[in-house]
Parts: sequence; structure tokens; C-alpha cells
Amino acid sequence: MLVISLILVLCSGLAHAVWNMLAKQSTDKAVFLWVIYMPATILLLPTLVHELAGASFSLGMWLLIGASLIMQSIYSLLLAYTYNAGDLSQVYPVMRGTPTLLIPAFGVFLFDETLALWGWIGLCFMLTGFVVMLGRSSGKGQRKGQQQASFKPMLLAMSVGLCITAYTLIDKANLQHLSPLALLEVTNIGFVLGLTPAVVRSNRLRHVIRTHLNRIWLGAILSPGSYLLFLFAARNANVSTVAPMREVGIVFGTLLGLFVLKESQGIRRITASVAVVAGIIMIASSGH
Repeated sequence: MLVISLILVLCSGLAHAVWNMLAKQSTDKAVFLWVIYMPATILLLPTLVHELAGASFSLGMWLLIGASLIMQSIYSLLLAYTYNAGDLSQVYPVMRGTPTLLIPAFGVFLFDETLALWGWIGLCFMLTGFVVMLGRSSGKGQRKGQQQASFKPMLLAMSVGLCITAYTLIDKANLQHLSPLALLEVTNIGFVLGLTPAVVRSNRLRHVIRTHLNRIWLGAILSPGSYLLFLFAARNANVSTVAPMREVGIVFGTLLGLFVLKESQGIRRITASVAVVAGIIMIASSGH
């Protein structure tokens, strides 16, 4: 069962990296993200309504569902702002790397899960890889104003990472009384609601659909699909094991940046990816 969970998480990481690359390439991030989430949100609504109609939840359970919805709304807004402020190779490692240390720690304390010493060493390898990926912009003559400006995308990316940490832990608890499909719909609704005001104000919906139609269909499959794969994996394995594994998407994101978006600093980022893969292998081994 663990092997199946790990395969699901690896596929989830790849799917996540691809749809984030599509979002970064779009001309209007908020509208593009809203559009790619709408098909799954509409299709899964009957599933959620049917499951909620036949359930008897306590107040605490409803509060957890509401918390998941709220965190997804905040996450979608911050994600759009972050991709407007920074490059994919700059912010993606921070967004996905921030939860890497936090989720296993919270998983141990909140869900009484365990992570072997070998797994914690693996986390250190992964975090080292993330730091190397971030690096610094080349050039000794970088102005102070430019250095200060670079803090904005970093802070936004860290905020996204904190949202990911929060909703991952909340959704792990929600899986005790909601199916993965129903929970996916809760997160989709939250994501869409967070971006709806920006979509209404921008008045660019038709333009984005015409410009990015092919990418929209691909993103519409990969964006909910990546998290659904993770939810199925988290249902049958410790969140402290599978959540860091999902961050292999950072490696995929780096490779997509180098070979698809033609970004620079390839040797440094590939070296960092090797460190991340080493950490992933250690975490997977500790799960046994």
C-alpha cells in the first residue's frame, strides 16, 4: 500500500508542476487559475451535495470543512499574486519547500505519526536542495533597490507555503469523514471563491479563454487531478511521509523551467534536484 501511495504522490507532484508552469505562462494569472478550476468544480458539485445530505456532522467537523474552504481561498489569491511578482524557478521552490519541514513536524504532533531518523535526514537533504535552488541572482553590481524588490516574491511564496501547510493538515483531518472526491470539491469551491472578485473586476474572461484555450483544458485536468492523487495517497499513508514526497514537483518544475521555459542557471538547479531526490529516497525508505 505504501508503494502505491508513493507512486500516486510522484504523479501528483508532476501534475502540479505542469499546471503551475501553465499558470505562470498565462497572461492573466487570476483569471486563468479561476477558469481551469471551474470544470472540476461544476462536475463534482453533485458528489459533494449528495455526501453532505446523507451525513450527520458535528460542529467541529463543519468547522474543519469551513477551514479548508477558507485556506484554499487565501491560497488561490496568494498564488496569483506570487506568479505576478516572481519567476517560476524563483518562487516555486519556496512555495513547495516551506511545508516540507512543517508538515512532518505537525503530523507527528497532531496525528501521532512517526518519522524515523533516516526520514529527518532526508528532509535535511531536501531543504538543502531547496536553498541551493533559490541561490542568488548573478551579478555583483545588483542594486540595493533590486535586492529589496526580490523580498516581495519570496515573502509571498513563503505565505503560499504556509497556506499549503495549513490546508494539508486540515484536509488530512477532513479525510476521516469526507471522501477524497467530496473533499476535492470543497477545496475547489474555496479556490474559485477566492479568485472570483478578481475575475469579475478584470473583465478579461473571454480574452483569457480565447488566448489559452488548449492550456486551459490541460490545466483543468491537472490542477484538481494533482491534489486528488495526493488525497488518495494521504488516506492510506502517514501525512508526514507522503506530504514531503509530493515536493518532488520542485524537481519537475526545475526541469520544466530549464527545458521548456529556457531558464538559466541549469547546473546549479540540476545539482539541487539531485539533493532533493536523495532526500525523497530517504523519506520513502523511512516509511517502511
